[in-house]
Amino acid sequence: MNTLTLQNQTLQLKFDRQTGALVEILAQELNWPVLTSTHEGLSFRLLVPLSEERRNNPVYGEQQTLTALDVAPDGRKALFTWDNVISEVGGPLPVKFHLEVTLTDRQVIFIPTVENRSNYIVENVYCPYLGDIQHPPQAEWFKTFLYTYATANEWSLWPTYQNLRGYYGVDYPTQFHPGAPFVGAPMAPFILLRSYRQGLYAGVNAPSSELVAWHTELRPGYGSSIDWRVSGGLHAPEAATRFAAVHVPYVQPGETRTLTPIAIQPFRGGWQAGCDIYKQWRATWMKPPEVPNWARQPHAWQQIHINSPEDELRLSFRDLPQVGAECARHGVKAIQLVGWNDGGQDQGNPSHDPDPRLGTFAELKQAIAQCQALGVKVILFSKFTWSDRATERFRRDLIRLAIKDPYGDYYMHPGYQYQTATQLLDINTKRLIPMCFLSDEYLQVCNEEFKKTLELGADGILFDECLHHGPALLCFDPDHGHRYGAPVYANDRRLIQNFNQLSHSVNPDFLFAGEACYDWEMEAYHLSYHRSESKEHIPLSRYLLPEGLFMTAVTGFNDRNMINQCLLYKYIISYEPYNFKGHLDDYPLTIAYGKKMDAIRTELREYLWDGEFCHEVGAWVTRDDKLHHPYAVFVSRQTGKKAVAIANYDEKETITVQVRLDDGQALTRYQLVDSPEWKSAADGIVLPPSSAAVVVG
Repeated sequence: MNTLTLQNQTLQLKFDRQTGALVEILAQELNWPVLTSTHEGLSFRLLVPLSEERRNNPVYGEQQTLTALDVAPDGRKALFTWDNVISEVGGPLPVKFHLEVTLTDRQVIFIPTVENRSNYIVENVYCPYLGDIQHPPQAEWFKTFLYTYATANEWSLWPTYQNLRGYYGVDYPTQFHPGAPFVGAPMAPFILLRSYRQGLYAGVNAPSSELVAWHTELRPGYGSSIDWRVSGGLHAPEAATRFAAVHVPYVQPGETRTLTPIAIQPFRGGWQAGCDIYKQWRATWMKPPEVPNWARQPHAWQQIHINSPEDELRLSFRDLPQVGAECARHGVKAIQLVGWNDGGQDQGNPSHDPDPRLGTFAELKQAIAQCQALGVKVILFSKFTWSDRATERFRRDLIRLAIKDPYGDYYMHPGYQYQTATQLLDINTKRLIPMCFLSDEYLQVCNEEFKKTLELGADGILFDECLHHGPALLCFDPDHGHRYGAPVYANDRRLIQNFNQLSHSVNPDFLFAGEACYDWEMEAYHLSYHRSESKEHIPLSRYLLPEGLFMTAVTGFNDRNMINQCLLYKYIISYEPYNFKGHLDDYPLTIAYGKKMDAIRTELREYLWDGEFCHEVGAWVTRDDKLHHPYAVFVSRQTGKKAVAIANYDEKETITVQVRLDDGQALTRYQLVDSPEWKSAADGIVLPPSSAAVVVG
């Protein structure tokens, strides 16, 4: 085989000069053959439907012949060109595909361009497309790591392979994230393919809102399907694990478009080392907004629900100051008020009129002012993503502005069920229609609805479900003023930036919060709220934004471990007894422990609040010579010294752990959340059941 070799400090790549296929990748510093020539090399793959009756018409790059290959004199860049590609069903097509491969010191960047001179739409582009990703030598496992709802999903690639799509719909076991919003960029702008101590990073290399989905595929399939085993042993065919960044550009006839660049880089270390590659790139362009001063201090919230589509009508607006007084008594800084809008939570969207059955506009405004006089902020739960399909407003008018599929129909979210058996059985659920943020007309609708929260005098909004437009990913209605197949996430930040312009002259300290904001949304939002009730929770959003404000729900009646999680991961407590339908006095044990946690966080805010969060990087916490989880390392921005917060999630056993810092710095004393007494760490840190400690020098 006649090959072209490109290399930098970390990578050596070999391409077939005849087909352009990438046949080998060596991670040089790790001595890891990421891609070998054992299986057929790949280059790209296109989907070019010929009609609605003949959609599946692929173009396989490895079956094409290069028409041009230009290599830069320094050997750090190559331009591959395939002209008049040959499709499987439609034969030759006047489509030219260019691939620019550029090497920086440590990365390889793939930049595809489609020049579509055919009469058909180029829907999908797989690029880069790797034929058989090898697990690192001596690895015990190999899996993906991908952003999901403030944390990460990990799916096995080897020695087992987790299929995420119904076997009836694919020829081979396949991984696309099962939750449509999380399949890729911009919500999940990178993916890691990793073992315990090394891996491969793949991520977008431009802050583009274009859809790029991360995809793996096991060919020809399982050796043993009963346990998802990749290799079936004797007589089983050798399996190959393909990986691709799948662009979904809908390149129109006569259009030429350069697609989102994709960077690949090997790394040494845990998932944090892979994320550091992304953080370093993101820092070149993204700057989070200035947070209102009141929210910068250690504090806690209460979320309280006062109505739903099934009409609980729990509190009138005139009752709200009593909730504010309870918050003030317990030192809780803010109320997130849910269900205040007409029809209650998840009904009547996108209306932000107060529900007249709970009181008047003036009564809600006065109640908010009374809470503020007590020193308690009021944050109004808001929704702009959806329109309630059952409303006359949607049926008469807003239906025009709904996100449309390729057949001209609106997408539909199944909605959420509340309270009554009728609704919990999904009989009368309100269906939610995702609206098109690419429509300037709909953005103006949102502006008018947002102004109502300003007129009420609220201190902020929490935009529920700001993180997605599920199940929609693209909009195909050009009457909205965008192209056919445009990415619906493109204006997520613009919406909040519009709101910020409206609020600035009214209240410059207005807080914009959202639910599980994906990373790029934190360019516009001040705070992100999520639910993380799991001992296995990975604090990915916190690691990606160590300075950001993140808040999580605490619902249990003696919820010590969730409060311990808040300490470790610098999460603001959102008190939510009875699943955010109760009062603070309903769970005194949780409140008491939460106050103690916030007290130690305030005492040691140099580390635990203002310091840099490093997760488990920089220290080792062991128990009986085995690594103990969870713990978190904080670095003082004033002195560079470290503190380590450690939790014992076991509800029965007292444990003793040891702490060792990578830099040799000694940590000499510790304090439990339960007790203000400082103890010596010389003989270890003793952690009673469901407790946490902070260890300092």
